[in-house]
Amino acid sequence: MKTTTGQLNILTPDRPQPIPSNGNSTLRRSLTSRLSERVIAVPPSAIRRFFDIAATMDDVISLGIGEPNFVTPPPMIVAGMESIRQGNTAYTSNAGMIELREAVAAMLSRRYNGPAYNPETEVLITVGVSEAMYLAMQAILDPGDEVIVPQPCFVSYTADVILAGGAVVDVPTYASNNFVLTPEQIEAAITPRTKALLIGYPCNPTGAVMNRAEMLAIAEVAQRHDLLVISDEIYDRLVYGDHEHVMFASLPGMAERTIHLGGMSKDYAMTGWRIGYAAGPADLLGAMRKIHQYLIMSAPTAGQAAALAALTDPTAEDAVREMVDSYDLRRRTIVNGLNAMGLDCFEPKGAFYAFPSIRRTGMDEHEFAERLLMEEKVAVIPGSGFGRGGEGHVRCAYAGSLENIEIALERMVRFMRRHG
Repeated sequence: MKTTTGQLNILTPDRPQPIPSNGNSTLRRSLTSRLSERVIAVPPSAIRRFFDIAATMDDVISLGIGEPNFVTPPPMIVAGMESIRQGNTAYTSNAGMIELREAVAAMLSRRYNGPAYNPETEVLITVGVSEAMYLAMQAILDPGDEVIVPQPCFVSYTADVILAGGAVVDVPTYASNNFVLTPEQIEAAITPRTKALLIGYPCNPTGAVMNRAEMLAIAEVAQRHDLLVISDEIYDRLVYGDHEHVMFASLPGMAERTIHLGGMSKDYAMTGWRIGYAAGPADLLGAMRKIHQYLIMSAPTAGQAAALAALTDPTAEDAVREMVDSYDLRRRTIVNGLNAMGLDCFEPKGAFYAFPSIRRTGMDEHEFAERLLMEEKVAVIPGSGFGRGGEGHVRCAYAGSLENIEIALERMVRFMRRHG
């Protein structure tokens, strides 16, 4: 990929690599032109590779997958099943059930003092946050537009920018600063082609969070440079200790320039229901809705009914609090265990990931992850698979059961006694 030197790394689609000649020049020309440059430029997922290897092995404890081990709470299951029983198996409105859009708008206003979104024009129900992120990039980017992306970050961020024809300006964050993005880093990354800033806090893969003062400093830069902000807040309820989540669009002057992304998968253990949402200014959401109606038509109908119950049934909140308490116990268990065995790990205060340094083993993150999997059957993900700043780290998800986390830690202690 084309890169600049120094602290910034600008990723743009590369030219397709020539296919080795087999003596058939016509076939060679055909194969090199069959794939788009954008698709070729998207790197394969580092997460998927380790899942594929682990799937071929017995007795593997996976700390790799970021999926709750909880079953969706009863109010959502009942609502989804009842929707099907009542024959609600057709498309909904392209934008989603109006009742659900109203519930999303009301929840954001009540919980985070968010903008007074118009559910008719400023809220869109999507197939998970993954679709919402894809729509946002497709809606705002022209070829060559730059998006500042702090890293390490979720693997789809870079891919979505590239697939929309944009260029990723990746800005590394580091454990020494708790993986927090600074306004100075954003200032240094801005060029005449900068269109947007993409942030995701609480962060996958690091578990990092940002407080209100840190968010306000970023907001000031975004406003001064007239940047759009895409804020992925899928883990908003999964925060621990004394941290309180801040909705970026609720900050002064940010509602008019922010696309807020959220969803049901992580907070409510509803990954398979595939319900996310976007909220923001009517012109931006209208453009996203236009793409959505051609691409998807509408999000799953039963999933929307279940999501409505998640936001309106008071017993659903009890289930969320119980899950957060359980994650908090797992968080403290895994972080304390990692630190005790010599894998230095800063305290993650959000999501369900720990991001320990493995440098004292003398291995890089790829060798560490491969040897741990082969020798002790524990799956973790190399940190560099999530971008710069992830070098020398691995991601350990604590979304699984406490029992499996404790077994994984025992196996890792054995591994560290040999290699640490």
